[in-house]
Amino acid sequence: MKVAVVGANGKIGTHVVEQLQQAKTHPVVAMVRKQAQVDGWKDQGVDARLLDLEGPVSAIEKAFEDIDAVIFTAGSGGATGDDKTLMVDLDGAVKTMEAAHAVAADRFILVSALQAHNRENWNEDLLPYYVAKHYADKELMRSELDWTIVRPGGLTDEPGEEKIELAENLGRGTIAREDVARILIRCLDADNTIGKHFDALTGEHGVEAAVKRI
Repeated sequence: MKVAVVGANGKIGTHVVEQLQQAKTHPVVAMVRKQAQVDGWKDQGVDARLLDLEGPVSAIEKAFEDIDAVIFTAGSGGATGDDKTLMVDLDGAVKTMEAAHAVAADRFILVSALQAHNRENWNEDLLPYYVAKHYADKELMRSELDWTIVRPGGLTDEPGEEKIELAENLGRGTIAREDVARILIRCLDADNTIGKHFDALTGEHGVEAAVKRI
């Protein structure tokens, strides 16, 4: 499968691209929004393309022409306003789903947020973010794509320990972005994760074993 990583210059996306490039199990395409970012990835030997999540679906379809699978890691970031959260984390995600379906890039893995499916557990300080994640998740579940939704806990930049816990409902906790990337990549080839959504935290299980148990 040729895999498009949407949000490849983000912290999780960067790990996903680098791990896929190193593993050489699937060709990877870094999808980014600035030409300088395209040039940076190409300088590292990685295929890269421009992708504007606020642009038309037709342009996303064009970027996805030869793509088989999508890993969506994009986010508006904490420095932007609620409007950008809606445009990127919600509408941008949904437009990406529509484009993927149009070009038959049927495998779609989405990064959400811990407990986004349970309103009573949302972080009160991040309500617009959780609303965006909640409804993007719902739209993916309604789609005809072969979807998986991964909801990581508090994200850290510490080196991943490759010890995790995956379940539909977990309490609060953290997980390294490097380990989130490992989970996303492992899900690509794990058919048992198709049509599944789950929380992800640092835990006691190896990545492969944890994914197999989903």
